Amino acid sequence: MRLSRGSGIEIKTPSQLARMREAGLVVAQVLSEVAAAAEPGISTAELDAIAERIIRSAGAVPSFLGYHGYPASICTSVNAEIVHGIPSKAVKLVAGDVLSIDAGAIVGGWHGDAARSIIVGGAVPGRDDKVVALLAACELAMWRGLAAVKAGARLTDISHAIETSALASGPYGVIREYTGHFIGSAMHMDPPVPNYGRPGRGPVLAEGMAMAIEPMLVLGDRHTILLEDDWTVVTADGSLASHFEHTVAITPDGPIVTTAEDGGRGGLASLSGLADFAGLGEVAELSATGGLDGKVGKGGLGGLETVPAGEDYETVAEERSGARRP
Repeated sequence: MRLSRGSGIEIKTPSQLARMREAGLVVAQVLSEVAAAAEPGISTAELDAIAERIIRSAGAVPSFLGYHGYPASICTSVNAEIVHGIPSKAVKLVAGDVLSIDAGAIVGGWHGDAARSIIVGGAVPGRDDKVVALLAACELAMWRGLAAVKAGARLTDISHAIETSALASGPYGVIREYTGHFIGSAMHMDPPVPNYGRPGRGPVLAEGMAMAIEPMLVLGDRHTILLEDDWTVVTADGSLASHFEHTVAITPDGPIVTTAEDGGRGGLASLSGLADFAGLGEVAELSATGGLDGKVGKGGLGGLETVPAGEDYETVAEERSGARRP
């Protein structure tokens, strides 16, 4: 591991990226199994227990639990809650709820971080059409951002791709106060990765870098409120929210989505111009001396950085400081 000259961004070796892939596959399993268990009547605390069991049975450690005092292994944000909702026995899911599940895991000191939003009980035509469109727009914006990750690109190329996709999908609010982040030996690392902005700014991306891409879109206004628990972020106007996230690493064979089981193949297959993305071909496989073998090994939160609304990338990068949020 070393730091990129000038940017101070952590550069991982192939073996370190392999550990991140292991952590990412644990997170993928958590999201899959928790989403399947999120049926009407179950509490978000029960979902958290399921997540912790999966993480620890894989020989990993929850990234979120104890992070700046956070009391759970995942974040479960319901309806107007955008991010960082705390699991609770008192919160029992109801059919039609919008649930964001955000999870992180550590393997051998290296992190994976991802999130997805679902409709509890499945979508009902007519009732959930707007929500289905919102979730689809948010997930597409994430994949468009992931597609912009490549050696030689600039950081805000990702930001611009996310915002352009989101606004083209509909009149959605794009959350600005919370962003993606770099990741590796710590869950939240500088610089932040905003979900909006002009392209061609910020650090040049390079092999060995890894980051979490995570747009948040809402049906109403983009402004947010932090609740009294000092964690849960909600929409100011009470509108429904969506949140998707994946960790992506730039490997010697190109970028790979470490928190996707297939390395990103499926999510990127319908997008054009991505021949240099490792996840579109055979998922990168390196040897045991340093490789992404696609197996869950034995061995943050939600990864959001705060960005003052209305400020540009340089201002944020130079002035932002303070504790990270999951």
